[in-house]
Amino acid sequence: MWRILLCLFLPSAAWASPFSGVDADVFVLGEVHDNAAHHAAQAEAIADIAPTAVVFEMLTPAQAGRLDGGRPDTADALAALLEWEEAGWPDFDMYYPIFTAANEARIVGAAVPRDETRNAIKIGVARAFGQQAEAYGLTAELPTEELADRLNLQMDAHCGALPVELLPGMVDLQRLRDATLARAALTALDETGGPVAVITGNGHARADWGVPSYIARVRPEVTVATLGQGEGGDTPDGGFDVVLDAAPAEREDPCAAFR
Repeated sequence: MWRILLCLFLPSAAWASPFSGVDADVFVLGEVHDNAAHHAAQAEAIADIAPTAVVFEMLTPAQAGRLDGGRPDTADALAALLEWEEAGWPDFDMYYPIFTAANEARIVGAAVPRDETRNAIKIGVARAFGQQAEAYGLTAELPTEELADRLNLQMDAHCGALPVELLPGMVDLQRLRDATLARAALTALDETGGPVAVITGNGHARADWGVPSYIARVRPEVTVATLGQGEGGDTPDGGFDVVLDAAPAEREDPCAAFR
């Protein structure tokens, strides 16, 4: 179903368990959101890591808080409790094995709610993030080359249809989400002792400017291992400790509506 393309930590014989024997405080597990094979790989990793907490990009703190009283026994019931479909994420059946593998772990939501996202655009992401904004680097300007790369990625992600003047705001929101995921992971690490796993897209999992870079900035003593997942031999950018590859998911052209 998937194969190892690159591994810095992984023993070659342990392909089915990408983090077997790896000792880290935080494991950031990337994905392409609608690829079921990627979620199967994440579930394998979760089962091997046995984290004390799992941080989800897909859940707000309020959604995750609904699980404090216990989790339903079926995928449909859990999806309904989380209002997963209403949030617009791909089919919950792909994600359910991750929750099953993390049955003993605390579930943490780190999505920035939509109303807070809109407010962040108005007041600025540093102010929206709060007192630790400077420590997380949200008050600093990005290096010119990195900003250009990020702007191009946002343009591509929006099929070239987003007005150019809106792109910097999209970059800022990506930074806010990265920092929010990192802060949630560190809080979970402090409260549970770790290890902590983070389930997120490849763009947030990348080591160079994603969640791992924020953790390194704030808490350099915390060790982080990263997983990136590609499709059809197309390796995700950004640097990862382990990169897996899977067949591309069947999907409609997301840019077709803009042509």
